[in-house]
Parts: sequence; C-alpha cells; structure tokens
Amino acid sequence: MKRVMLTIVAMLLAGVATLSAQQNLWQKDANVSPEIHADNSVTIRLYAPNAESVTLVGDFVDNASMQRNAEGVWEYTSEPLASELYCYWFNVDGIDHVNDPMNSYVMRDVGSQMNYFIIPGERGDLYAAQDVPHGTMAKVWAEVSDGRERRMTIYTPAGYEEGKGRYPVLYLLHGMGGDEDAWSATGRVAEIMDNLIASGKAEAMIVVMTNGCTKHVAAPGYSHEGMWRPYMSGSMDGSFEAMFPSIVEWVDDHYRTKAKKAHRAIAGLSMGGFHSMQISKEYPAMFGYVGLFSAAIFRGKEGIETYANTEAKLERQFAEGVELYWIGIGKEDFLYDENVRYRELLDSEGYPYTYRESEGGHIWRNWRIYLGEYAQLLFK
Repeated sequence: MKRVMLTIVAMLLAGVATLSAQQNLWQKDANVSPEIHADNSVTIRLYAPNAESVTLVGDFVDNASMQRNAEGVWEYTSEPLASELYCYWFNVDGIDHVNDPMNSYVMRDVGSQMNYFIIPGERGDLYAAQDVPHGTMAKVWAEVSDGRERRMTIYTPAGYEEGKGRYPVLYLLHGMGGDEDAWSATGRVAEIMDNLIASGKAEAMIVVMTNGCTKHVAAPGYSHEGMWRPYMSGSMDGSFEAMFPSIVEWVDDHYRTKAKKAHRAIAGLSMGGFHSMQISKEYPAMFGYVGLFSAAIFRGKEGIETYANTEAKLERQFAEGVELYWIGIGKEDFLYDENVRYRELLDSEGYPYTYRESEGGHIWRNWRIYLGEYAQLLFK
C-alpha cells in the first residue's frame, strides 16, 4: 500500500511540474489579431482599455490611429493588401515598438521586435512554409583567420544529409546592425529556398549566412560576450574582407561543396552589399556570381588598402570573368544616388551587369524580392 501511495504522489507531482512548465497553457483571449479577411484586408486588434491613444505602425500602413470599442479593444482594418509578408507594431501612449500579444509570429530586425503576417498568393506563398521537401538550417561555429570561433547560419537543401553529392554555395551577407540570424529570420531564407528548389526554379544549393560584425562573434545572446545590444553594429574597416577566404575554406572543408568559382555566389544587403562588392573584387578567382542589394557602395573607412584602387580591381575582376553581376535598389532608398554613381562607373568601362529597380526604400520587403529573383539565376 505504501508503495502504491508513493507512486500516486509521484504522479501528482509530475502533473504539477508539467503544469508549471506550461504556465501560459490556460491563457484565454477572445481577440483575434491579426485577422485576415476573404478580400485580403486585415484587422489588427489590441486590448488596452486604459490607453489614451494607440497608433498602428507598419510597412502596410502609415501611423494609423486605432479606434477603441466599448470593450476596450483598439482596432484598425486595412484596405485589401497584395500578397506579401507584412510587419507591424504599436505605439501606445507614446511608447513605441509595442508588440501584439495575440500574434505569436515575431521577427527581430537589429534591436527591434516586429510582429508579422503573410497574405497568401504568389509572393506570400514564397515566404511561407509549404508542403515541400525541407532543407536544414544549422547554427555552426567555425574558427577563422582572426583566431576566434565565429557563429554562422548554414542552410543545406533537402536531401543533403542522405546524399553524397556536392553543391554550389551562396554566401549571403547581412546589413549594418544585423548578424548571422538576420537572413534566416527576417529574410525567410529557408522558406524561399525550399519553395524555389522544390518548384525547379532554383538549383539546389548551400546558403552560408555569416556575421559581418567582426567586433562580435555571434548574434546577441549566443556567445560568451553577454547581453550586448544589437544597434548599428558592423564592420567596414577591412577586417571582414580579410577573414573571408578562411570562411570559404572552412565551409569547403566541412561541407560537400563544389569548391570552384563557377559554383560560388556572394550577395548581401546594404553593408552586406558593400562587403559583396569589396570581397568579390579583392578575390576575383573566388566568386562567379555577385549580388548587390541596396548596397552601401562608397561607405568604407578611408585609408584601408582593401578599399583602395577600386577601378583597377574591378578591371581585373571583370577581365577574369563574372557570370552574373546583379544590382537591385529601391527608388526611395537613401542609397539610390550612390548606386547610380556606381552604375555610371560600370557603364563607363562597359562592364556587364543586371539591374533591378523596385518601389520602396531600404526595407526587407525589397531584399526578400531580390533574393528570390537572384537565386533563380544562379549556377544555371
């Protein structure tokens, strides 16, 4: 009998422990937010009965004032939206970047958290997980030429683990304030690549996402460096370019890559576009494909040898051959004029490139579009 009682007590304690581990299991709320309607309009709600004003901020709305109903719920309904991934947050009584507690879909951009939703359709479906073979997203540590272990995010396509074949590699670089998590989280790399590869629109490839902020070895919270704030962190002092060959060497040593120029691509957004331009011209035998997404072309620290003699280095790069040199920029991007100057330089020498101009500014919406289009042109 004593043994039976002890067993019952143990079972009850286990049940209590389980309930403690699921402390939000019984959370209930009648509000639905976001609510996507049949016409693709969206209603956003926030229960804040004591708030005096709530403003909705997002990439589909321009600081819209929300209205409070009798139950204390603030609401806003958008116009019908095109198929896309949209981000938003609230400003509540002057407190900015308040997240929607009823929307569990959150992504980080630099140091800010944003809720998001996806309107289905052609572009939205590309960014959403579909019922297709899925690749693997791994967080790995690699020792590179600066003597420190650095964290990278590496995507391998479906079938990589079970097979023996070798794959081409895309090195995908983030912008100022980003890190090795930026493209996988906010850029939707796994979803984009899974869907493009499954549909036959892109070749199966490995995608390597590095940390271009050489001051830090990993994204916030993932290293011994403590709880540093990810704000405007970057490296445009030649240090990232100097260590890049050792990154490529490590990837070739640890993954089944096709370790030749014709099977390597590099691309990046903003600062990452700057790095892509600089790295590809510094090591012209390394990359056959180059993508500059809203690139910060003329922003490097002065007096750095890596950033000197640009025209002579570009001449050597194009003389040795580039399969694809791809440039994308938004019409309202603050780097637009900088990209015009760079294209004028390329035009003056007759260097071939593909140019993509889109609506909007310096935003993730454009960079996801550019990745989807650029990836389809690689390794053909």
